Amino acid sequence: MRKLLLSAMLVTATFIAKSQSIHGEQITESGAIPATELESKLATKEEMHAKVTGVVESVCKAAGCWMKVKTTDGKTMRVTFKDYGFFVPKDIAGKTVVFEGIAKVKTTSIAMLKHYAEDGGKSKEEIAKITEPEKAIGFVATGVIVK
Repeated sequence: MRKLLLSAMLVTATFIAKSQSIHGEQITESGAIPATELESKLATKEEMHAKVTGVVESVCKAAGCWMKVKTTDGKTMRVTFKDYGFFVPKDIAGKTVVFEGIAKVKTTSIAMLKHYAEDGGKSKEEIAKITEPEKAIGFVATGVIVK
């Protein structure tokens, strides 16, 4: 019975270890705040260091060079990766992630929004509808855990 229990624990530990991946710098989940709380924590600051957890809404289809994470009220936050030093898998939409780095309120130009839309696989019609810059929270991550 004891051997059976030890075997089950080993299989479970192996499954858990394989069910997540780390990209960029080695980080831990400890101290991560929900993405839904980031906006209120950043309210009076221009930028801040943070560790955040949330659900991926979409990923760059070209290379995994950015991801959008769900925040509040149907909004998303674009997460890019420091110095394009690493990317995430392109098939992680719907998965939970933990990421650490710098959050800041920024304005994204029309040209960059169109570039992101193209990378995200949007149609020419959807891209043509982008006519104004966007002010939103952006995040530059130094490390990401995909669960």
